[in-house]
Amino acid sequence: MRLTLHTDYALRMLMLLALEPEELHTIASVAQRYRISRNHLMKVAQTLIQAGFVASVRGRHGGLKLGMDPAAIKIGAVVRATEDGFAMVECFDRRRNTCVVTPACGLRKPLDEAVQAFLEVLDRTSLADVSQAPGKATRMRRLLAEGAAAAL
Repeated sequence: MRLTLHTDYALRMLMLLALEPEELHTIASVAQRYRISRNHLMKVAQTLIQAGFVASVRGRHGGLKLGMDPAAIKIGAVVRATEDGFAMVECFDRRRNTCVVTPACGLRKPLDEAVQAFLEVLDRTSLADVSQAPGKATRMRRLLAEGAAAAL
């Protein structure tokens, strides 16, 4: 199982917003702190706003903030909102499947169960769990500050 950069960047953005909920964050500042593409983050932000995870505040002093409590944002929901699908192998997509052994293959069921188990673990994990744990949050803030300083 491999997540796309879109999902990776979405999770990173959400963690920063959860770490600093009192601040409005611009896409440029998030990109600078993580040292990642501003253009890619614009697309990520749009996805997160449409899904309700992030709120956009317009205006000269606007920016992004969480759209809900970090404890209410489940990582599994974020992954589902940012990934196109979980077709690990061709036969998961009935319309495009050309595999001739599909009717007799025993691989589909265990792979499907593995994907479901992966998502179940993420459904039990909140944004607060991964970003606001004592000790981890302080270290993440420090690393993000260093990332911003190094980008200057």
